[in-house]
Amino acid sequence: MNHITPAHCVAARRALAALRGAFDEAAAELAGRCSTEGKLSAQGLDAHQVDAFELAWAASELLAAQTALALLRADSSALDTQLALLFAAEAGTSVLARLETLSLDLDFPTAALDALRADSEWLDLRRAAGNAQALDAAGLAVIAAQGEVGTLVLDEPHAMAQETFRRFAREVVAPQAEKIHRDNLTVPESLLQPLREMGVFGLSVPEQYGGSSPDDREDSLLMVLVTEALSEGSLAAAGSLITRPEILARALVAGGDSEQQALWLPRLAAGNPLCAIAITEPDFGSDVASLALKATKVPGGWRLNGAKTWCTFAGKAGVLMVVARTDPDRSLGHKGLSVLLVEKPSFDGHDFTFRQEQGGMLGGRAIPTIGYRGMHSFDLSFQDFFVPDANVVGGAAGVGKGFYFTMAGMVGGRMQTAARACGVMRAALRAAIRYSEDRKVFGQPLAEFPLTRAKLARMGARLAACRQLAAHVAGLVDRGEGRMEASLVKLLACRSAEMVTREALQLHGGMGYAEESAVSRYFVDARVLSIFEGAEETLALKVVARSLLERALGLSSGTQ
Repeated sequence: MNHITPAHCVAARRALAALRGAFDEAAAELAGRCSTEGKLSAQGLDAHQVDAFELAWAASELLAAQTALALLRADSSALDTQLALLFAAEAGTSVLARLETLSLDLDFPTAALDALRADSEWLDLRRAAGNAQALDAAGLAVIAAQGEVGTLVLDEPHAMAQETFRRFAREVVAPQAEKIHRDNLTVPESLLQPLREMGVFGLSVPEQYGGSSPDDREDSLLMVLVTEALSEGSLAAAGSLITRPEILARALVAGGDSEQQALWLPRLAAGNPLCAIAITEPDFGSDVASLALKATKVPGGWRLNGAKTWCTFAGKAGVLMVVARTDPDRSLGHKGLSVLLVEKPSFDGHDFTFRQEQGGMLGGRAIPTIGYRGMHSFDLSFQDFFVPDANVVGGAAGVGKGFYFTMAGMVGGRMQTAARACGVMRAALRAAIRYSEDRKVFGQPLAEFPLTRAKLARMGARLAACRQLAAHVAGLVDRGEGRMEASLVKLLACRSAEMVTREALQLHGGMGYAEESAVSRYFVDARVLSIFEGAEETLALKVVARSLLERALGLSSGTQ
């Protein structure tokens, strides 16, 4: 790969800087179209959804490419450099096309785009990083590295944690993953108990409450590394176990009173009880502000009536974080919501019914799915289910603030979902490498064909960029920033997981379509990532694009 020179890195950074300038112009123009008297208009945003969606995707690709280049150092490996430049060239080409598409609607100046398209340095970079010879060389290097791409510079504690959980995923999770998936089992105690002992449920719980997060700050990088490692073994049977305590712990830290934090955070850290998050409703999906599950005030607490859906791990969980409407005035939107902690027995099956002494009832039924099996997502029905006042997060002061507590939790959940996507990508890439080395087609190993190597190069470049962006955003979140970027990295990594697992399955040919092949599980599991923890469209339009447009207008974003 000696055709890559330092000049190519300089050219890549210059090209992306030019694209950033053009992007800012596009964002400013779209913000003007979507605003009235200097404020964003919901009607204006809805009228420009297609443009806003393109802007959000351009932002994700551009930030990922700039981050990958920024992390290159003098001692970076030839493979890291090659993959960063390959991703930068392909992402830059995509961003250029998206901005040109936006210019058709917004009619902003395109001189910078025209200049970049004709720039000799940009063309030379694309040729050096992405022509057939370069892809072949990069693919060979990805094979030689066995998919170890996207180097992160880690201190000793983080490196040890990564290796510990990768070994656990390899030796304990992976051998059980296929049976859990194919037989649609619930995650067994043979996985849950060791993970409890390893402290995996307390990654976002402060040390003073029995977790591993520092008391004076967060350690989102640790959560990202552990999640990626476990997700490589199995998304549903291990990697996703952290998401629910991650969301609830952050919500309690953000809004719980001191008694609630002292009671619940140590229990969550210990994984006893396990928890689930009940937000989505049949009629509203990702539209959290419109949720309708009714909570009626009664002496000593609240009565819940209504339905929730897609509540993952609701059967096994002993506590549900339920977002309910505590103010009957629907016009209040998100200001009428509160978070209630619903306690229930743990059930192993695919359906359950729990009847309270107070007369209330909670029923659940697992939703059959094509993938993401093991934790099971449930439809829930509440009938006069009683929740005591002590279980309203924030107490009396927390009534009506549930939306904000939920969004505080979702920042970590979305970033963690990006890490899950990286784990699935890593598993798929490594499986594709192994199979391509072993499988012979037309008399020679599949790995010796240029097209195979080109596919592996592109898969490796995308995984590397997503891993590095996830680590970068973890640092932003730990500094109290990065709310929009947490959604942005989820957007990119989850779509990338679909692309990488698709190519991995394709390289397996007919065997990839067989259930006995792990790559078939990676493929169906990856498809859910762009849907849950905020659907792709909702994140792009309501979080990422809105935040970008508010920044363009110079407004302080309240979007979380």
